[in-house]
Amino acid sequence: MSSSSNLVVMKKMVQQLRFEASINRVKVSQAAADLQQFCLQNAQQDPLLTGVSSSTNPFRPQKVCAFL
Repeated sequence: MSSSSNLVVMKKMVQQLRFEASINRVKVSQAAADLQQFCLQNAQQDPLLTGVSSSTNPFRPQKVCAFL
């Protein structure tokens, strides 16, 4: 590896590290509390928790029409 290509690689690395250092960090405990609060606030609209009514469910089994 030549010294000029090594210099380019090192400059890119320094640029990436500066970018990562400038990112605002949030503590894990704060992120978990925010996530829990979001989940509790939106639980009423979550179809995985409340279920989907059979009249609005597009995946409900189709009714079979049989003539006897």
